[in-house]
Amino acid sequence: MNKKLMKVIAALAGAGSVLGAGSVQAFAADAAATTGSDGSMTIMSLVSTLGLPLLLLVFLYLLMIRPQQKQEKQTREMQKNLQVGDEVVTIGGIVGIVLRVEEATDTVILETGSDRLKIRMKQDAIKENVTATEQAAAEKAAKEKAKRSKMAIGKPKDE
Repeated sequence: MNKKLMKVIAALAGAGSVLGAGSVQAFAADAAATTGSDGSMTIMSLVSTLGLPLLLLVFLYLLMIRPQQKQEKQTREMQKNLQVGDEVVTIGGIVGIVLRVEEATDTVILETGSDRLKIRMKQDAIKENVTATEQAAAEKAAKEKAKRSKMAIGKPKDE
């Protein structure tokens, strides 16, 4: 091993014993174990040192960040595709029907309740398009019904 590296390790170990911190001694022993005969760090020690944090970052991205970005993209798409007559729910819980969509200012005018109150708000404040959700649910139910009827036709009936 390099004499300079040994002096540094010995100095760190001495400082650790003076300060009462045994972790410095453990660090010095780890540093001595991870260096090769030429004084360079081995590849395995580098991989083991950086592997776990990188694995955790990848796991965090796949489990938390990517699904959130996907949900935000779907919400922006829904907000841009609002049409007159859609029933929507705002972030604040206001339920209304879209009367007009103003593309230039990214605002919509909603009509709420039987008193025909009109509210102008930003498209970003729309949380859910109830009309589109109901249509998607109806289409899904129709597909399931068609699928079940195909399965029932292929099976013989009990006598």
